[in-house]
Amino acid sequence: MYQFSSKLKMFSIILMVVGLIGMAYGFFTVPKDAHAMEEILKEKHNAHDTHGTDSHAKVADNKTENHNGVDTAKAHKKHVEHVLMQYKNRPWSAIFINAFFFFMIGVMVLIFYAIQWVAEAGWSIVLFRVMEAITAYILPGSILLFIFLVLSGLHFNHIYVWMGEHAEHDAVIQAKKWWLNVPGFLIRSALYIIGYNVFRYFLVKNSLKLDNTKDYKTYIRNKNIAVGFVLFFAISELFLAFDWLMSLDPHWFSQLYSFYVLASMLVTAITVIAVITIYLKSRGYLPEVNSSHLHDLAKYMFGFSIFWTYFWFSQFMLQWYSHQPEETVYFVPRLLGTYQIPFIGMLVLNFVLPVLILMSNDFKRLNWFIMIAGISIIIGHYIDIFVLIAPATVGDNYGFGVIEIATIAFFLGLFIFVVFKALAKHNLQATGNPFMKESEIYHY
Repeated sequence: MYQFSSKLKMFSIILMVVGLIGMAYGFFTVPKDAHAMEEILKEKHNAHDTHGTDSHAKVADNKTENHNGVDTAKAHKKHVEHVLMQYKNRPWSAIFINAFFFFMIGVMVLIFYAIQWVAEAGWSIVLFRVMEAITAYILPGSILLFIFLVLSGLHFNHIYVWMGEHAEHDAVIQAKKWWLNVPGFLIRSALYIIGYNVFRYFLVKNSLKLDNTKDYKTYIRNKNIAVGFVLFFAISELFLAFDWLMSLDPHWFSQLYSFYVLASMLVTAITVIAVITIYLKSRGYLPEVNSSHLHDLAKYMFGFSIFWTYFWFSQFMLQWYSHQPEETVYFVPRLLGTYQIPFIGMLVLNFVLPVLILMSNDFKRLNWFIMIAGISIIIGHYIDIFVLIAPATVGDNYGFGVIEIATIAFFLGLFIFVVFKALAKHNLQATGNPFMKESEIYHY
């Protein structure tokens, strides 16, 4: 049995406490009104901000000119209100990024776990308890995420522009109103979340039951449940990615978007399995996990890193080649604007480094090589989710300060606490699984 060490438990609790304090500070320091926002913009202007993030100076300089007959005073006021909204969105955006990122790790581990059942895979059985423990985060993670979505629907923030009153005058948003409406959005979100939690409950329950009963009927029942979950996930993830992420940019769409999100989070989830497994082995647990098991995990990390890159390039290339103005709304701030470095830099963390490190079969068997690639992948795909969300929610007024670090600390602390507490509840060996012996002697 695994023992949740007091040091690791205290570390996770400290992360959560520090995160909560930092998040409170982030909300407290947000500009309260337009006057406070004016002062911030004036300070930026006086500091000669040359990074393109301060359009206040451009508006101010044009107050004496009015080429289009537009009231520049009203335009300036509108600009200040828009920037104020983005500043107020910043702590909410940071929370959403982390809530989504860690929740989807749990969900993607669950789909990877279910696929092992469907395929009757033998090699991965020794990793089942690790996967089951990671999926334990789905319940608390989904509660926090749903609370955020409900608060968004109640207009506590302006993350989703289609929820705002200005959307009534937007023809594109009005055309999508049959789908993008708050009641439908929350009902669908609840269905996704309930579905994932229900499937997770029965899959893990039956897996643990096998340890006591060793009943082959239970194994078959769980396999059938896994088939059902794979089908449910295949449909729900398509709509989930559209509802929660792509609707942040309601004037833009991509048929590849859901698959892109799938690839990003799936490789992250597999990497988390590998990292936790290596950590447990370093503490003397999981002796039956050998270099061949880690080699297979590293193969998935390698393969899905290429898979993600394929979608990254395809989504960009197809829309760039078609040269449609409405599609540049998404790529201009990311490729040519203030998000250019993280947008392009993701290729290094998510493709170049993993491929270079894990290309060799020998390197795939070395724990420290897998850890280096794993850290690169996790950080890289966190940046990926950041770049998917932040441009639509905070625009050019983004940063990586107290609120961003605090939200990472809180959700990481919660993730560690939930996962390792779940690991300590059960035997780390799935002894009742009929393929356990095959997994123990597995050699690639």
